[in-house]
Amino acid sequence: VQLQAYGGGLVQAGGSLRLSCAASGLTFSYYRMGWFRQAPGKEREFVGRINPSSGSPLFADSVKGRFTMSRDNANDMVYLQMNSLKPEDTAVYYCAAKSIRNGGSYYSTAGYDYWGQGTQVTVSS
Repeated sequence: VQLQAYGGGLVQAGGSLRLSCAASGLTFSYYRMGWFRQAPGKEREFVGRINPSSGSPLFADSVKGRFTMSRDNANDMVYLQMNSLKPEDTAVYYCAAKSIRNGGSYYSTAGYDYWGQGTQVTVSS
């Protein structure tokens, strides 16, 4: 299984970025997809997740109203659209896959089965 996240970069506060995650080696429609982020010196934290049917996306309070998620099951892709970016959004962003059989918490890294390598997002003030 491979998850490859890309699309990060340097952006000014108030700007937007769209992250993409390409999945391979798994039956994509059997997995909920999540995004996490990790800032220097901090633990990896939940950003959002989306169900296989693209219904009921769930987001952390810190990004709610600014970030959206979507997925393309035909092409095994998931996206994180980040708007109104703030310097505190600076982190390495990871995509993760959670089997529909995995009963672990959406909010915990332990609740996910596979991880991508991360893409750096830097927001300047």
